Amino acid sequence: MKPLVTTSRILVGLLFIISGLIKLNDPIGFSFKLEEYFSQAVLNLPFLEPVSLGLALFLVTIEIVLGVMLLVGLKPKITLFSLLGMILFFTFLTFYSAYTGKVTDCGCFGDAIKLTPWESFIKDVILLILIVIMVIGRKYIQPYSTLKFRLYVTGMAFVVCLLIANRVLNHLPMKDFRPYKVGNNILAGMLVPEDAPKPIYEYAWKFKVGDAEQVVVTAGDFPTVEGGEWTGDVETTQVQEGYTPPIHDFQLKRKGPIMRPTS
Repeated sequence: MKPLVTTSRILVGLLFIISGLIKLNDPIGFSFKLEEYFSQAVLNLPFLEPVSLGLALFLVTIEIVLGVMLLVGLKPKITLFSLLGMILFFTFLTFYSAYTGKVTDCGCFGDAIKLTPWESFIKDVILLILIVIMVIGRKYIQPYSTLKFRLYVTGMAFVVCLLIANRVLNHLPMKDFRPYKVGNNILAGMLVPEDAPKPIYEYAWKFKVGDAEQVVVTAGDFPTVEGGEWTGDVETTQVQEGYTPPIHDFQLKRKGPIMRPTS
């Protein structure tokens, strides 16, 4: 049990720190993701939208500090149950995203690492299992070094979070993973390679055969049903997404009337 708890402690601690630092690098982007969750179309919590940035900063700071506390062994019981509460909350969000399809990217690793909703959910389930293992075997989580050292490291982690937050809120992210970062070629980012995967659709055609209704599924071709008459109804389902270029929403708009030269 002790080696399993030690391995879980290192993996969970590092992953929480890395995930928190990536989101802290662009807290405004993370706040946009929270706003998406709070919107009426998803969780219907619009009253939380105005505080999304503050909540984003709070969550990523707590995520990093708890990861540090776990690694150094400061207040193991409080740390473990705090981590358990966070991962239960995140697991609910990622499952909701994956099951409903209302949020296509959980933002767990910002723009640095893109995960599908189901990949995010599986990642959280694994973390949940590791944290439960540590809760069961928390007696094996021994403190590292002296209490003074543990308090100092945790306090420094909190101060570093504040310094990073101040830096990125007043400037660009320190490491910009966004498609529109300075130096990127917008035209190149809009190109779709010739060998890029194409979207795949299924078409469910409804036919009336006698007194019964028959549904025929094809990849696009109009089917022929002997003795059947098409009702005019067809349902289209995307079974595989195609390639989406990094820059796919770029637009140039001009306000005001167009000025023409006069002779």
